[in-house]
Amino acid sequence: MTKLPMNTLPFTQMVRRRIAVAPLAMIALATPSIAAAPQFQTSAPIAYMEDLSSGAVLFARDADRRMPPASMAKMMTVYVAFDMLKKGELKLDHMVTVRPETWAKWHGPSAGSTMFLSANESVSVANLLYGIVTLSGNDACVVLAESISGSEPAFTERMNRVAAQLGLKDSHFGTSNGWPDNGVTYVTAHDLAKLASATITNHPQLYKQFYAKRDFTWGKTMGGTAITQANRDPLLGRVAGADGLKTGHTEEAGYGFTGSAEQNGRRLVLVVAGLKSSTERANESVRFMDWGFRAWQSKPIVAKGRKVEEASVQMGGSSSVGLIAPKALTVTVPAGTSPNLNAKVVYQGPVKAPIKAGQHIADLVVSMPDGVEQRMPLVAEKDVAEAGFFGRAWSGLTGLFG
Repeated sequence: MTKLPMNTLPFTQMVRRRIAVAPLAMIALATPSIAAAPQFQTSAPIAYMEDLSSGAVLFARDADRRMPPASMAKMMTVYVAFDMLKKGELKLDHMVTVRPETWAKWHGPSAGSTMFLSANESVSVANLLYGIVTLSGNDACVVLAESISGSEPAFTERMNRVAAQLGLKDSHFGTSNGWPDNGVTYVTAHDLAKLASATITNHPQLYKQFYAKRDFTWGKTMGGTAITQANRDPLLGRVAGADGLKTGHTEEAGYGFTGSAEQNGRRLVLVVAGLKSSTERANESVRFMDWGFRAWQSKPIVAKGRKVEEASVQMGGSSSVGLIAPKALTVTVPAGTSPNLNAKVVYQGPVKAPIKAGQHIADLVVSMPDGVEQRMPLVAEKDVAEAGFFGRAWSGLTGLFG
């Protein structure tokens, strides 16, 4: 284990970064071969793809450029609602009344995509979420936002707090639905992929329930006929395992899409933006996702529950804790290759007790031959209680003088 230089803070504030090098035999793959990254050509000015199974970035073009998200901003509104549902702060069967003022602003051709809500109509949170995800209803977003926070501006404050918690460093939301607002609302492709990943990982059941619905019926025509609208997701029905997420379009932003699909345990997330038409968006999205699954493959490196290393513990009843894989860990490599890989375990340490079993306290960082890294979480093997008074005093003394 290699120690990097410690800073000069007092011991009580001092943080040491330790890097443990995992056994190379654990991840060495047989028959090394050249592993040049597969090439992909796209007309999308902005494009990004990540393999969530390994954390590998498979493609990135201008992925950190700030841009208007259009309706892809609705993913953030939905995430906030999912988070509240998970915490019990919101119920799917909670009924919301559509304010006449909101209806007046968000109906008609000039108001963009709509769920076709009616003034004073009572609608459940669940149906509003279908209206947002499946129908991209601008009206549904604002009605939900007002019901949660009292007003849309108050809700966007909540959106930005949650975005900060998720680490969306280059995103800001001024509306709940992505309606053009002179640059107040902006995102990056990288942040949209991170938001998609958080939605899928943190709220898997709600994601499954709401994001893959092919169509949804709500509202009626002047003649009384029920209105059914199709999901705009261009991957549904065209790519195996596709199950989300959200399209977007405004004159300023062009045509964009954040999408995901899972095949044989591999889940990919893609983002494309700035395309010229819905047809181009659909074709590029399908080609891009097909390339991600065809040109790359997963290689298993650590079985679920396997102990990889140990981390030093500070102020604990034990001086160390095992680091295990919370799930089967894989790396993503070009299809048809088996490159030699290097690995190291990285964590901020020693880790301060108490520690809970399953707590994410380290990462396994796997380096490809070209230097590109893939980072996967490692968790504590068991609980480590905080040491008693004498144990803490001894630990403090040994740290101070050792």
